[in-house]
Amino acid sequence: MENTMLIQLTNHRAAGLLHELEELQIIKVLQENVAPSKTKLSDKYRGVFSKEDAESFENHTQNMRKEWDNT
Repeated sequence: MENTMLIQLTNHRAAGLLHELEELQIIKVLQENVAPSKTKLSDKYRGVFSKEDAESFENHTQNMRKEWDNT
C-alpha cells in the first residue's frame, strides 16, 4: 500500500516521534525540511474577482497612476 502524505510539524517533538515510527518500520520518512512551494499571485487569485470587478479595478489603478504622474 503506497500512501504519501505531506505534513507540517507544529512541535519539534513530532520529528522525534516520526523517526521512532520509522525505526519501528511503520512509516518511511522520504524527505526532511521541504520548503513549501510558492504559488504565483496570479494563480492564487485567479477567479476571485468577476470580470467586471477586475476591469473596474484595473481602470481605477490606471487613473490613480495617471494622477500620480500629473503631480
